[in-house]
Amino acid sequence: MILHSTFFSCCRDIGPVMLSLQTAAIVLVSHTVFSISLGYLLSQKKTPFYNLLDGLVTLPLVFPPIATGFLLLLILGRHGVIGPFLSAKGIEIIFSPTGVYLAAFLSGLPLVVKPVQSAIENTETSLTEASYALGKSEIMTFLQVTLPNIKQVVLAGLMLSVGRSFGEVGITLMLGGNISGRTETMSLAIYNAVFEGNLEKALVFSALLALISILTFYGMNRLKG
Repeated sequence: MILHSTFFSCCRDIGPVMLSLQTAAIVLVSHTVFSISLGYLLSQKKTPFYNLLDGLVTLPLVFPPIATGFLLLLILGRHGVIGPFLSAKGIEIIFSPTGVYLAAFLSGLPLVVKPVQSAIENTETSLTEASYALGKSEIMTFLQVTLPNIKQVVLAGLMLSVGRSFGEVGITLMLGGNISGRTETMSLAIYNAVFEGNLEKALVFSALLALISILTFYGMNRLKG
């Protein structure tokens, strides 16, 4: 009975669910555009500042999320490096949903970029050379030849990045601020519920995230099959 009432209480408190779903949708779209482009860019070894760009993309994998969030806070905060400029332009990132979106985007970035980069580097050069011989431009060759050949890698990376967006906490805490009703995601709602002693609410949100994880795992297995 307690779990039943808690479930309906969580259903009424859909703010964290809606924000998490919005974040996942934005991550899916943004990674489809930017991560694939970055993966292609990094696959071209002669890219200017290659090592710097590669390091920045890979950073979320090897650097603690909370520390990454702190560095971004120093850059984007009101008194940060570019924070005052953004504020003057009316762009609000810190302690806003935009900060949550940015945190999820950055945390999942290497999960798409690095596999795409590796897949492009291992694509048969004869295919691209044949496309060039037929008069196709570099961009058209990528869109019509390379991308269709690595579509499973792209889809797998997008699934991982979207799944990762639901579980992001460290960078989100620093950029979003964990403001109830504004920047509280499902993962943060679990943290808040445990902190408040509302274990039933934490259990409901955990079950929802577990379901999302299972669906992601199922999708990955379907791609593998």
